[in-house]
Amino acid sequence: MKRTIIIFCLLLAALTQSIAANRPKRWVATWATAVQKVEPHNLPPAPYLAGNTLRQIVEVSVAGNVVRLELSNQYNITPTEIVSVELAEARTQGESADIVEQTTKTITFGGNLSVTMQPGQTITSDPVKFRLRQRMPVAITIRFGQCSATDVSGHPGSRTTSYIISGHGNDFAAATRSDHWYYISNLQVEAKGKMGSIAVIGNSITDGRGTTTNHQDRWTDNLSQRLLADKATRHLSVLNYGLGGNCVLRGGLGPTANSRFERDALSAPGVKYVIVFEGVNDIGGSWQPDETANQLISSFKAMIEQAHAHGLKIYGATIMPFRGNNYYNHGREEARQKVNEWIRNSGEYDGLIDFDRAMSDPQQPDRLNPAFLFENDWLHPNADGYRKMGDCIDINLFK
Repeated sequence: MKRTIIIFCLLLAALTQSIAANRPKRWVATWATAVQKVEPHNLPPAPYLAGNTLRQIVEVSVAGNVVRLELSNQYNITPTEIVSVELAEARTQGESADIVEQTTKTITFGGNLSVTMQPGQTITSDPVKFRLRQRMPVAITIRFGQCSATDVSGHPGSRTTSYIISGHGNDFAAATRSDHWYYISNLQVEAKGKMGSIAVIGNSITDGRGTTTNHQDRWTDNLSQRLLADKATRHLSVLNYGLGGNCVLRGGLGPTANSRFERDALSAPGVKYVIVFEGVNDIGGSWQPDETANQLISSFKAMIEQAHAHGLKIYGATIMPFRGNNYYNHGREEARQKVNEWIRNSGEYDGLIDFDRAMSDPQQPDRLNPAFLFENDWLHPNADGYRKMGDCIDINLFK
């Protein structure tokens, strides 16, 4: 009888291991950005990308030992030829192109070093062993073949310096600098345990206008650091899908939040939570602000419904004040208050992030606290303001 039980246990253990070995791998993005058509003034500078090498630096959130990289040609109407791609630990957060040479890993696509992205295509590399630490800066080096100088997909508001050199070398001492990202869309880690991601849909205030270039001090970076420092939330990455000048409904810069919600929220790798922090550009550019407020609320309701249909929790962030900016007039302020009242009290979101109350001037609540102003534009915070934004979020929302 004992022998039968032992044999049964051994068979059960073998079966369990077999099931685990054959279970599909789960992937979570540890870093991501929102991709758009790059505007003419944000295109790669000379010597451009064709036949040359581009090194870009990103700072990840959660750690991992196996990674894969996603590249996007989504907004191109021409092919983009990739000759090779390497990952390495960067020595800085972007101030230089220096890397820790011994960490360099070449990545492949379907077993091949080179790949050509067709117009509109997004591709994901093969998995590669690459040890990531929490908040580690990673250098992504891409060597290009044929590609357009004017037809480019990317992310203009990187707040991080990228480096271009002629040819396919490794000496970046005299590299041309460009504070934009091109073609990279996310870096994923093989998930373990409860690991998941928080996708943040936003505009320039999420993208980080007013932060310090190469310091990685957006409010989402601060939130990531706080989550990683807490045992109950250190399995969560924060994915910044902010786009400068972005609108929810129409106009603005980049694809609207409505049109990209599926891509940047619902389909974000490993997503468990969504934060929506949008609307100021819609209201600030509106000639019918009350109608715009109603349309924003309708759009937010639709986002909530979609998120819930995917089993996700979704949190609403109130719109910060902008008196003093040319966006401001009485009707637009009333529209902002109307949307914020709905975000706070409708009960439709799963939780609230009240940036408005955290960032407003206690003496004059319809304007930003002067201590947090960036270039006195009365719209974007400075680095201290972004720190305050990250600090005001209740991380119990993610427990």
